[in-house]
Amino acid sequence: MQNPEKGHEPKDLDLTFASRGVWLVKVPKYLSERWQKAKASSDVGKLRITRSKFPGQKTEVAFNLNEQLASINTGTGKVPQEHKFTMTALRTQNLVVMSQLGVYVKKESGGVVTKEVVGEKLAVEGKVIQRAECIPINNDSYRTLKKKQWILQNQPKREVKQIDTIVQSYKPVSHHPAQLENEKKKKEEGKRSRADRDQVLDMLFSAFEKHQYYNVKDLVKITKQPVPYLKEILKEICSYNMKAPHRNMWELKPEYRHYKQSAPPT
Repeated sequence: MQNPEKGHEPKDLDLTFASRGVWLVKVPKYLSERWQKAKASSDVGKLRITRSKFPGQKTEVAFNLNEQLASINTGTGKVPQEHKFTMTALRTQNLVVMSQLGVYVKKESGGVVTKEVVGEKLAVEGKVIQRAECIPINNDSYRTLKKKQWILQNQPKREVKQIDTIVQSYKPVSHHPAQLENEKKKKEEGKRSRADRDQVLDMLFSAFEKHQYYNVKDLVKITKQPVPYLKEILKEICSYNMKAPHRNMWELKPEYRHYKQSAPPT
């Protein structure tokens, strides 16, 4: 079993505000979203605490959201401003609020200033002395908000819409331009018929007198012969190159070559 003392590194804990009393309040989601959009060190609202003059009666706590934050448009319109707190006893619970902040060091390199995290600071911000729940008052503003939220949640992700304008669309085609051109070429050339073997050999030898290497496509254009028939003749008189620099090209076998050798330099 792992030693619990070695589970975490010991860190310093700032206890400056450990005795400060804080409230732990549960707020609606729309309220926390508005608070996150607020500027730093700005007022998000006002808290009003009314203590009763008569003994035994509970203290009333009300919260009024800032008008500017309440009017932020997030798709549901304006949110309620007036809220009330429902207080809850802590009983035997001991709760504290802690914070974890990064410690940065500024570094300058080539005129550019950057921040580098060198550690973190842990601190106790206070002890919870009161728990409460922030509840909006059930008025017209709150009912309107809940109605819009319900409509948005139940709105289908996909829906059919009728359009009045022409939409540029691309229809599928059965014959592409390249395919039509290939079919037209085949019709013009007609079906290739086998020529006499000797005639094909003459055309091949004549071609190899001009160039030493050919691919099948070029030889088909020269001889006008079907590919299987042409390859059958080529295997008899030619060698097929499998290596660079003349890969996938045909060359006459040594016994059929009659190239003129260049005269030696004088």
